[in-house]
Amino acid sequence: MKSLNSALCFGLLPIAAVLVLAGCTVGPDYRGAPQAAPVAAHASAFNRAPQGALSTAPAVAQWWLALNDPQLNALIDAALKDSPDLHAAEARVREARAGLTQQERNELPKVSASAAYLRTRSPDLSSLEGGSGSSSSGRGPLSLYVAGFDASWEIDIFGGTRRAIEAASAEADASAADLADAHVQLAAEVAQDYVGLRDQQQRVAIARESEQLEARILELTVQRRSRGVASDLDVERIRSQVENTRASIIPLDAQIAESLDELAVLTGREPGALDAELAAPKALPALPSTVAVGDPARLLRQRPDIRAAERRLASQNAQIGEHVADWFPKVTLFGDLSFTAADPGHLVRKSNFTWLGVPYLQWNVLDFGRTQAAVDQAKAGRDEAEAKYQSTVLGALKDADVALSRYGHERENAVSLREVENSATRAATLTEQRYRAGTTTALDWLDAERTRYSAEQNRIQSDAQVIKYYVALQKSLGLGWETPADDVAGANSAKAATSVQ
Repeated sequence: MKSLNSALCFGLLPIAAVLVLAGCTVGPDYRGAPQAAPVAAHASAFNRAPQGALSTAPAVAQWWLALNDPQLNALIDAALKDSPDLHAAEARVREARAGLTQQERNELPKVSASAAYLRTRSPDLSSLEGGSGSSSSGRGPLSLYVAGFDASWEIDIFGGTRRAIEAASAEADASAADLADAHVQLAAEVAQDYVGLRDQQQRVAIARESEQLEARILELTVQRRSRGVASDLDVERIRSQVENTRASIIPLDAQIAESLDELAVLTGREPGALDAELAAPKALPALPSTVAVGDPARLLRQRPDIRAAERRLASQNAQIGEHVADWFPKVTLFGDLSFTAADPGHLVRKSNFTWLGVPYLQWNVLDFGRTQAAVDQAKAGRDEAEAKYQSTVLGALKDADVALSRYGHERENAVSLREVENSATRAATLTEQRYRAGTTTALDWLDAERTRYSAEQNRIQSDAQVIKYYVALQKSLGLGWETPADDVAGANSAKAATSVQ
């Protein structure tokens, strides 16, 4: 018994040494994203922020509520619920989390059960001895029953499995950030298309009003020609303008149909499904008096695409250690417990029980540079992910600055165009009065109305463009999503990393 204990202790020494080494993790530890925009990280305001229309208060996620348009709110809610693109992004998140679970299970032993029934017949050895004498071997069939359990456990000595788990965890966080970014993109796209639809509908309505007025002017001119006051040239010039106005309505009708179909698809419905609901013209959404934008540091924390890029950088960094671990030995503990008997009724007996325990060492000493190539590939992937992270940060800051600049300048442009419209309206009214008084021609009145019509069209387009730039601004700030409860931990870790150290 003493010798057995000594042998057992001697056999456990290598296993104990392996377990001591199991705390070692090779490869570079991730220390956060690099400094991509150190100036912006500490700035209190954006470079291109216009004066008077913005607030540095934190912006809200559901920015579209500030537009006070229930129909827009309903469309965005429907899109966030039923969009196939969003469902695809959600499926990718589940896929990434399942991959993380799979990697985590690789740290645990693998256990399998097996059972077998063997039936064989031994050869007649007497024929091999010249046929003389009797054979004691027998030729009857032999039955054998086997049942047991196998277990194997690869000890993660140098942290290859832990690095794989680290990489899978970061990739799962990146997929969650991609889902948030899909929310941002989808909400902005729905709002842009909705504003475009209302813009087109208003311009069609104005064009139809203008067409009716021009037709009335044409009718009056024809009457004046019959009295010899107007010429055929006057009639044809006015008729040409009427036809031009009618022709301008055709492409606008086509754009309306396109916008309706686009909104239907974005909300997960068939083209044409929203025609009855949105066909009636409606005013543009009302912009809030001030827009909360926060500061550049907050943008770097909240934009989902930055978070996704940072998490993929962490994943690529972990993959280096995963491949570095292939340079070192791998130890697997293998065990087997089984029962073997010729009679199934006697299978589970102590005398038929066998066990086996084997530590298995595998070391790929000579791989002709395969591991080095895999490590170099992982390092290159890490460098690429770092460059993409820096590009994403700089691109996000540029998007915000451009959106702020466009929003501010278009607001000024809308104010100017409103003054132009007011002036053109007054001029058209005065010209109509002079025409009815007989002191000016129908062509003068038509020209004034054409100017008024053009000014009104330009003002509506500018109003719509201001709202579209407002939407683009919210998109550039990374707004339009809210962190689910089960993503809080991942979001916090990404937040710390993306604060641009």
